[in-house]
Amino acid sequence: MASSKDAVVLDVGGLEVRVSNPEKPYFADKGIRKIDVVEYFVAVGEGILFALRDRPTTLERWPGGVFEGARISTRADNTGDAFYQKRVPKNAPPWVPTAHITFPSGRTADEIAPDSVAVVAWCANLGTLTFHPWPVDKTDVESPNQIRIDLDPQPGTDFSDAVWVAPHVRELLHEFGMEGWPKTSGGRGVHIYVPIQPRWTFTEVRHAVIAFGRELERRLPERVTMSWWKEERGEKIFIDYNQMARDRTIASAYSIRPKPHAPVSAPVDWDELPDVSPLDFDVLTMPDRFRTVGDRHAGLADHSFGIEPLLELFEKQTQDAGIGDLPYPPDYPKMPGEPMRVQPSRAKKPAEG
Repeated sequence: MASSKDAVVLDVGGLEVRVSNPEKPYFADKGIRKIDVVEYFVAVGEGILFALRDRPTTLERWPGGVFEGARISTRADNTGDAFYQKRVPKNAPPWVPTAHITFPSGRTADEIAPDSVAVVAWCANLGTLTFHPWPVDKTDVESPNQIRIDLDPQPGTDFSDAVWVAPHVRELLHEFGMEGWPKTSGGRGVHIYVPIQPRWTFTEVRHAVIAFGRELERRLPERVTMSWWKEERGEKIFIDYNQMARDRTIASAYSIRPKPHAPVSAPVDWDELPDVSPLDFDVLTMPDRFRTVGDRHAGLADHSFGIEPLLELFEKQTQDAGIGDLPYPPDYPKMPGEPMRVQPSRAKKPAEG
């Protein structure tokens, strides 16, 4: 590692990655500096590269670090301290690869598609804490090769409730001849990844997740909800089916979440999931865990499941119960077959006769 007063240069797999302002506090409460963040990603490099390799990836950048009151910019307010970067930065070195993707609006972009740990480290130098990869490979950006089931605790529920639901997800996956790999979200939720054959469109894969979620909700009506509208969810675990819509992503395995204790999204075994806490995994503890147990998601590479039974279930639900598609996110164009995108409490009631 070469260094100067204002920067250090790391050799990462034979490529030079310059880290500017290495002593800059990034998580002051934990004593974590910018250089510690970059070195963390190098330490878990094999794992996070498996999660990101050749996938178009949105960067969640916190160039000022995480501090009290820090917030991320949104479409409505771009004055935040952090931001999402979907297009490759203009100053990217020639060894940073990209993937050409199309947004729901029809606009296009070239996003970073990491192919080396050096690319991840270079992104970390830009202040990237959380990596948001698409569920596609850059060789075919129209066909997802992963299902990502997001168990999202609603107010009144927490991580333990998501953990309670998770084995029921696995049991239902087994009924459809599939297997899932869980991880903590780095917050209160649980994510379950299912590798699938890249043969279907985003719409078809989203329909498969809707069918799966509805069946889980039917079996666990007091614990699980598929209601898009928050006012209807109650104290349940929401299956966020829109995470499988185009340009919707979740934090990758090993990503750092922007919270004072520097938590990370951690792959776990099914057997250990009931006994872990999100607080167990952070920038300081994950490198030792990774050296000890390796990448708990490595098994994803050995499988590729079909989703035909889930698509058949979606059609059956549509025909038997008269329920079809569900609302898309509010910034999406109106989609074919989508119901009214109106909050139930604001929908016009039919006039009484």
